[in-house]
Amino acid sequence: MRVGIVGATGAVGRELVDVLGRRAFPVSSLRLFASARSAGMKTTTPFGETEIEEFSDAKMRDLDLALLAVSGDFAKAHAPRMVEAGVTVVDNSSAFRLQDNVPLVVPEVNASAIGAHRLIANPNCTTAILVVALEPLRQAFGLRRVIVSTYQAASGAGAEGMAELERETRRVLVDGAKPQHDVFRWPLAFNVIPQIDSFQPNAYTREEMKVVWESRKIMGLPDLPISCTAVRIPTMRVHAEAVTIETERPVTPEAAREVLRRAPGVKVVDDPENGIYPMPLTATGQDDVEAGRIRANPVFGDRGLDIFLCGDQLLKGAALNAVQIAERLKAA
Repeated sequence: MRVGIVGATGAVGRELVDVLGRRAFPVSSLRLFASARSAGMKTTTPFGETEIEEFSDAKMRDLDLALLAVSGDFAKAHAPRMVEAGVTVVDNSSAFRLQDNVPLVVPEVNASAIGAHRLIANPNCTTAILVVALEPLRQAFGLRRVIVSTYQAASGAGAEGMAELERETRRVLVDGAKPQHDVFRWPLAFNVIPQIDSFQPNAYTREEMKVVWESRKIMGLPDLPISCTAVRIPTMRVHAEAVTIETERPVTPEAAREVLRRAPGVKVVDDPENGIYPMPLTATGQDDVEAGRIRANPVFGDRGLDIFLCGDQLLKGAALNAVQIAERLKAA
């Protein structure tokens, strides 16, 4: 396929290039697009040296597949034009996720939703990491309600967020100065921030509501009660999630472990006595979502379960999921 990556110089764009190569995606030509500031730069890819081009709608017409790692406003302005030109688009932004006529896809959960669509939305990173573990449990035990608290890395704010965390941590440790902030609302170094995105009328943030709205759409459960608290923490690139579920049928930790061991995209990492459990340290750079600390939840009795998840935000939360969608498109 003739593949183009729009937003190729950002954190997700760079991961898209790497994942395409690592998974041996059938690329006949790879074109990388970014702003005028980056145009003309040459970069080495698994498909050879490639020169970064300034984006234009006209250049998209020669592609079979466009992977977008851009803002929602940019995607809204340009993705429909690409589709009209016959290009299949996988968009990583939030622009189209909740539109009824656009499938929102995590391939392990709802690959069949892709159908014949030419525009497919990639979910919020936190949602993708959550539902890849929730769906097999839903199939086995049913779901009544979900409560999740997220601990989200600086990578969720892109390359700029990661650079700010590194810079300000150095400022504290090397210079003995107070950390500053520009990308985040408050300094992230040596801090946690219980706000990601803007607050909504119901006092939840938009990030928290994305988890609610998108999880319901992906799993086909429009009325599933979900509550989320999203917190930014000073780690680089893995999102962690503490998940409590109430199931429709009785569940035990042993049964849940067995279900998750068989689930695609999930790796059970669960031996607490020996200090083995999901951590950003071990989940960084890994395709699978780590699941551990699997235990009965006493609030919901024999229908309650607590789980801790860690997933690489730039991989399963973004680039990997987009390429997996593209693989399904190619197979179809």
